[in-house]
Amino acid sequence: MTQTQPQIGMLREKSLHASVKTWYARPEDSLEKLVDGYVVDIVREDDLLVEVQTRSFSPLKRKLRALTKNHSVRLVHPIAAEKWILKISEHGEELGRRKSPKRGRIEDVFKELVAIPDLMQHERFVLEVLMIREEEVRMYDGKGSWRHPEWRKEDRRLLEVLEQRRLCNPQQAAALLPGAAALPRPFTNRQLATAAKLRLNLAGRMTYCLRKMGSLDVVGTGPHRAQLFAEPTY
Repeated sequence: MTQTQPQIGMLREKSLHASVKTWYARPEDSLEKLVDGYVVDIVREDDLLVEVQTRSFSPLKRKLRALTKNHSVRLVHPIAAEKWILKISEHGEELGRRKSPKRGRIEDVFKELVAIPDLMQHERFVLEVLMIREEEVRMYDGKGSWRHPEWRKEDRRLLEVLEQRRLCNPQQAAALLPGAAALPRPFTNRQLATAAKLRLNLAGRMTYCLRKMGSLDVVGTGPHRAQLFAEPTY
């Protein structure tokens, strides 16, 4: 596998990002290659640029918009359908391992898509979601968050890729809405959250993204002045 300028963009690379990139790359691909002034994770011979992003999409806004002007761009985002938590001491000693009760689902991609929903309308842009099994490493060193100050999230590790799902256009993103039998048309965020068994906050992000990419219209107000959404006719 050809690697170009491996020192660029890899100094702070976490295990999950590196593992997904290695899993996704083909032998003929180039890694960490400079394209139009930006370092791209994977460059494929058919002029496909692949970016792996394990967290927020916000830092990639300018980069993705610039690259899609002249290239096909695929953004790959892993979501943990199953997570294991490994706890270690500050000296690296394993303290215990357990399975997290939290299970991610493909709709979680809307948590990050709120940063770039308009790109789903671009013919050169594709969003690919990887449903994975991962291991989260937590270190007991007193440098964690305000909520859990004793434990710091040290790393995330890829254990297995379970499923790949590509969203190539707004229609495919809108297909993640529940069917008419479960969700009335039109509907509110609360009705969406109930029908899809989502948190209300995530339902709101979902409708925001779908509106921005032209897959939903606001058609009125419902109970307690809640907005009513309907899918446009393409």
